[in-house]
Amino acid sequence: MNFTAPGQAAYGRRMPLDLAAALSGLGLGLSLIVAIGSQNAFVLRQGLRRHRVGAVVLVCVLSDVALIAAGVAGAGAVVQSRPWLLDAVRIAGAVFLTGYGLLAARRALRPGTLVPDDAAPSSTASLAGAVTAALALTWLNPHVYLDTVVLLGSIAQSHAGRQWWFAAGAALGSTLWFVALGYGAALLRPLFARPRAWQVLDAVIAVVMLALAGSLLAAAG
Repeated sequence: MNFTAPGQAAYGRRMPLDLAAALSGLGLGLSLIVAIGSQNAFVLRQGLRRHRVGAVVLVCVLSDVALIAAGVAGAGAVVQSRPWLLDAVRIAGAVFLTGYGLLAARRALRPGTLVPDDAAPSSTASLAGAVTAALALTWLNPHVYLDTVVLLGSIAQSHAGRQWWFAAGAALGSTLWFVALGYGAALLRPLFARPRAWQVLDAVIAVVMLALAGSLLAAAG
């Protein structure tokens, strides 16, 4: 006969459900974050230039973890009940993205300045500049609040009693993605040994940033 203590049986049944909640959070977190956007474009460019990659990745990961935790804790309801908060973030984000997009467009139009040398001058070459840009691209993006705080937070509530397993999975997804994007970008450096490749990248970044800024202003209106 096989004797199993009641507590052990309950623990054995609970683990698969905990794992399922974590995997659900991991899958949804990755599906939301793996897309072309201002934050990912910035991390990619910093990774290619090998400028402050660790600091930028750390800022993005910690920011996502904080936002995911806030959403699971119920901050999504607060955001939804105060639409003026999102409008304020939309306008501030649009201003910042417009400025960053214009700088990228300027770099794309001046290929002579597009050198892949690690010592190349950049507004984000300093630690303070890189961290500030990463923080702005994360916290001034209202889509982050809608996706991370509202959407992830709402879906987490469907995993009754296992919300924080779901949150842990989503946080793991963000961590894996930003680490892979920031440090994996080095594999593309041979391609970016040519100024033309940097010109194309900056042109794409400019289009993405300006398009996002336009969409934010349209939504705020």
